[in-house]
Amino acid sequence: MRLGVLDVGSNTVHLLVVDAHPGARPLPAHSHKAELRLAQLLDERGAIGPDGVDRLIGTVREALEAAEDKGVEDLLPFATSAVREASNADDVLARVKEATGVELRVLSGEEEARLTFLAARRWFGWSAGRLLVLDIGGGSLEIAYGIDEEPDAAVSLPLGAGRLTAGWLPGDPSDPDDVKALRRHARAQIARTVGEFSRFGAPDHVVATSKTFKQLARLAGAARSTEGLYVQRELKRKSLEDWVPQLAAMTVEERAELPGVSEGRAGQLLAGALVAEGAMDLFGVETLEICPWALREGVILRRLDHLPAESSPSAG
Repeated sequence: MRLGVLDVGSNTVHLLVVDAHPGARPLPAHSHKAELRLAQLLDERGAIGPDGVDRLIGTVREALEAAEDKGVEDLLPFATSAVREASNADDVLARVKEATGVELRVLSGEEEARLTFLAARRWFGWSAGRLLVLDIGGGSLEIAYGIDEEPDAAVSLPLGAGRLTAGWLPGDPSDPDDVKALRRHARAQIARTVGEFSRFGAPDHVVATSKTFKQLARLAGAARSTEGLYVQRELKRKSLEDWVPQLAAMTVEERAELPGVSEGRAGQLLAGALVAEGAMDLFGVETLEICPWALREGVILRRLDHLPAESSPSAG
C-alpha cells in the first residue's frame, strides 16, 4: 500500500510518501517539505498566533493535495514539540481539523524517542546489540537506549536547535557569553538524565538521527547525501569539538556556505552543535553513526506492525 506520513515539526511540515507492506522495507516514493518554523511563531504567552495557525492550515492543505496526487491510501498525520507545547494547542488542532479534515495526533516526547529508536533498531538490526539513539529536532532532544525494539529508557528534553537558538542566541554572530550560558544550560539538562541510562551498561552502538547530526557529520567529512543511504557516515566527538568554536565565530550567512549546511538551518547549527557535543561528552561517546531512518520511518513501521494479517501480500 502507499502510505503518507505528515510530520508537523518545529521547523518543517514534511510529507513522506512510501510504498510499504508488512515485512518489507518502506520504499520512499515522494517527499514534500515546507519550512514553517512553528517554534519561532509562538507569542509571549507561548501560543501559536493567528498568522501561524493560518500558515499551518495552508501548509497542511498543500500536503494533502500532494498526498492525493501521489495516490496515498492511508495518511498518518502527527505533530511534535512545537504544537505539543503551545499554550493553545487544543484550539490549533481543532482549527486544523475543521479547515482541512486532518486530525493531527500529538506525540509525547517519550513517544518520539521510542518511535525513533524503533526506526534505528530496524535499520541496524539485532547485530547492533545495545543501542543508544540521539535525535536533535527543532524543539527537543530525544535519547533512547535498549537491546530490543522497545527501548529500556527513553527521554525527551527541551533542547531542540530551533528553540535554543530563539531563546539563547539572539546575536549574529553569537555573543561568546551567550554561547557559554547555553553550553552550561544544555549540559546541565543532559547530565540529569545520564544516570537513568548508565545503569543499563555501556551501549554496543551509538547512533544519531536528524538533520542537525547529518549536517555536523558532513562538516566533519562524512559522505554527501547524494552518495546514497547505505554509505556509512560517522561523527567523531573530537571533530565536533574542533568545529564548535568555529561555528560560534561565524555569522549565519557564513555557516550557510559550509558544505552540507542548508540556508534554512544555518542559524540553528551552533545550538545543535552545542547540544550534540554535550550529549556525546556526557554519555562518553567518542564516535557515533548517522542513521538514515528516524521518527517518520518509526511511525510507518509501527503502522505496518499493526496491519491485520489479511493486509499482507503473503496472506491468503
